[in-house]
Amino acid sequence: MERMSTLDAGFFYVEHENVPMHMGSLALFEGPAPAYDDLVKLFASKLPQVPRYRQIVRTTPLNIFPPAWADDEHFEIGYHLRHAGVPPPGGDKQLRDMAARVFAQRLDRSRPLWETWFLEGVEGGRWAILGKVHHCMVDGIGGTDLMTVMFAPNDESQVPAVWEPEPGPSVVNQVADGVRDVITWPVRQLAGAPDAVRQWLGGPNDLLGFGRGLSGSARRLAAPAVSSLNGSISPHRRWAWTTASLSEVKEIRSALGGTVNDVLLAAITRGFRDLLEARSELADGVVVRSLVPVSVRGQGERGLVTNRVSAVLANLPVGEQDPTRRLALIRDQMDDLKTTHQAVGAQILTGMLGFAAPTLLALGSRAAFRIPQPLIQTVTTNVPGPRFPLFLLGRRMEASYPYVPIADNIRISIAIFSYLDRFLFGITADYDAAPDVEVLAEGIGRGLAELASLGADKVQLRESQGHGKDQAKSHRKSPAHSQSKSPAHSQSKSPAHSQRKSPAHGQGNTPAQSQRKSPAQSQRKSPAQSQDGDSPAQSQRKSPAQSQRKAPP
Repeated sequence: MERMSTLDAGFFYVEHENVPMHMGSLALFEGPAPAYDDLVKLFASKLPQVPRYRQIVRTTPLNIFPPAWADDEHFEIGYHLRHAGVPPPGGDKQLRDMAARVFAQRLDRSRPLWETWFLEGVEGGRWAILGKVHHCMVDGIGGTDLMTVMFAPNDESQVPAVWEPEPGPSVVNQVADGVRDVITWPVRQLAGAPDAVRQWLGGPNDLLGFGRGLSGSARRLAAPAVSSLNGSISPHRRWAWTTASLSEVKEIRSALGGTVNDVLLAAITRGFRDLLEARSELADGVVVRSLVPVSVRGQGERGLVTNRVSAVLANLPVGEQDPTRRLALIRDQMDDLKTTHQAVGAQILTGMLGFAAPTLLALGSRAAFRIPQPLIQTVTTNVPGPRFPLFLLGRRMEASYPYVPIADNIRISIAIFSYLDRFLFGITADYDAAPDVEVLAEGIGRGLAELASLGADKVQLRESQGHGKDQAKSHRKSPAHSQSKSPAHSQSKSPAHSQRKSPAHGQGNTPAQSQRKSPAQSQRKSPAQSQDGDSPAQSQRKSPAQSQRKAPP
């Protein structure tokens, strides 16, 4: 048997009748739909690559030992791979409503904690695969790895290898393993603590930055938050989705600054702003505080089927009217959280919980989720997906909309999944508390549109300013210098004027210098200087002798 990690066990413990703790997705495929038996064969051939799909959770009375994974001796793939049809006409509304009902149902804890629904009858000759996997099995990144395995480019089914489940442990062995794990688990945690600290807080400066970041996090927690997004929840769900262009988001990032994730959070902020405004609950200065999961999965842990995630708290400034200001506030927050390594705090706290007795961990996890709290209003998670197309039995996957669970006292959660050239948003909401969830989905689209418009205006302004600078550089040349070299100016001189200047004098003065000479200067010219350029008055003042000297011989 393999014991659950502390975080995995926490996700397992907090589940109850109103809070199913599975993640999910709805993948749409181009038609025609395959045969159900062909899907069964394909999934059966892939199961050896994901052993957890054939394992169940074993617990002990009173949770005296942590939960453990063991092979399901009665595994039946037909129970997990189900077949249904979407109500006609099979449009987006019918598909979303059906998916919401399926997502609201808890997984059978006596069986491996996953289900896949093969849905036919989608509009346009398409079909869909709805998947559910318990959060104690996998986080978002791990879920993407599983999707890549199940929906691989080479999806030809192979004859599955004969699988023989390992027999379940006896009561004596189970107790012995539990006692050993209780003793050795804290030792392993302590032994790995220095490496973990060095990995995230490499030196004294990082440690000091982490301390400064804690004070900033405390200040953010003091900001007034919206209260209507917290409260009790029902067992039923609403589910909405929207999409965004990857290239458009990148253009916004280039024009307005920040990261792709900052832009997406700013769009979500606009969505919540519209929702609260429609409810007449919007006020200046208020925020929606979001739990933002952060993957701590290393490159060597890709494909590891477990949870490797931490989290930070970020304030979504819904009370700010200016969209560029909202983006700047989010960018500054996220930059501070990253540079001060605030995600480490949650990871350290989770590690410390590993020292607690499993019974206390189970009770504490349930209490933490069920006790009303005003600190967190929503969850927003962004999971990067494949940039290459996925196929299932030769049919191309067009889109995959993510599902993330809501928890006690948190009525709305948002997941983002990137696939090919799009971001796909999945919004989970309590059925009774959020009948207006579509307002939030449409607001996210409006938020991206306004940021794209502002980004385009800024780019246009930069280009016009750059063009203006180029023109200014060309105009900064001296007008006198330009005129002295221009053919037009040279031609504007009268032939008489050109002939009246002596060669020596004419070549030495620019037209501007000639024009700047006062009449007095012109009159003071000596006869030698003014041979043919004298004014009529000067000519009249010349003596007859001077005039005679100029006469031709």
